[in-house]
Amino acid sequence: MKVGSRMDWGTVREQLEGILSISVDTVRWPVSDWDHASEASGEPVSSVIKNGRVYWLVQKQESEALLFAVDEQVVSDVERRLVELVLSTKKEPEPKPARMPTEEERKAGLVRDWLHQQQERGFTQAEMPDQLVSLLSLYSTKVPILLYGDYTTSRRVHYAELKKLLDSFFDAEITLIPLTEKEWLILGSEKILTMDGGDDRISDEESLEDKLAAMGYGLHEMLENEWVGEAHLAVHYPMTPAKSLYSVVLQLRETIMLGRTYHVGSSMHLPWELQLEKLVHLVPEAEKASFLERVLKRLDVAFDPETMTTLEQFFQLDCNVSETAKKLYIHRNTLLYRLDKFKQETGLDVRTFNNAVLVKIAMLLYKVTKRK
Repeated sequence: MKVGSRMDWGTVREQLEGILSISVDTVRWPVSDWDHASEASGEPVSSVIKNGRVYWLVQKQESEALLFAVDEQVVSDVERRLVELVLSTKKEPEPKPARMPTEEERKAGLVRDWLHQQQERGFTQAEMPDQLVSLLSLYSTKVPILLYGDYTTSRRVHYAELKKLLDSFFDAEITLIPLTEKEWLILGSEKILTMDGGDDRISDEESLEDKLAAMGYGLHEMLENEWVGEAHLAVHYPMTPAKSLYSVVLQLRETIMLGRTYHVGSSMHLPWELQLEKLVHLVPEAEKASFLERVLKRLDVAFDPETMTTLEQFFQLDCNVSETAKKLYIHRNTLLYRLDKFKQETGLDVRTFNNAVLVKIAMLLYKVTKRK
């Protein structure tokens, strides 16, 4: 029980008297006397016996120790330990000293506050003020990454530890902006796309999307191994923060939302791979249900787990029968049997372009409508 923000130890003493059926005294010692008496036991203790009385430590208040006391002969050893246990559950934890933010963290916090202000105003586009851009040197081109840490509320990740982890991974200076307790915006120079290649230019053989995806998957793997809890990542094309940071943050959030909605189990979300999902998401719920009813009559039969896995791999590999069979570790004829069976049940042959498009859209809608 508490009075204001402090424990009402008088009430606690009365509770102990009721439990023990004896009178409990409140006494005060100099902290030095308590420390001397407890040190005589050779280990940290919560109670001591002195001059025929048992004393329990209630709390230390600056130079004074608050104690409860009874005559030694009126309590057994078990009762003595019971009082220790009761008092330990009543004590308030000592407040931890406030952690002072670094100058870099303070500057990042100002950018975060500006982003929040634009969101509260309902803006979709906003250009950063020059003074904010100057704080974190955001004039040059940056690669934006949105990190959502799906860790428990009891685990709080601090700015300094995450910043150190990211600096070590990229082996380059990055800008870290905490958006919410679990959401972090990472801005790195274009050099982070070639940190393994030694060439600052994007090669002709590998597309920009390939570079961004490889960097993102590498970062996600590191976070899985080094961090606590599941992490979701979204990567965007290089941009100039001074001009488009706010709109890019909105797009990255949308990318993670689409990825988590339509690809449950996936933790890496790339906007160029979610174009169809973005379009489908805009369709009204009634239209989604109507489309599924028209295209697929027996949904649960058509989309059993084996069929879903088969079709997802088939579409991911550009409807290539041989490559899909290899990926699924099945014989080519087994795959053809599954596709023919799906055709018989639905009337749709996914080996034709038009039917493949219809089934792909139906799969996306089915995942969402079934969960609802």
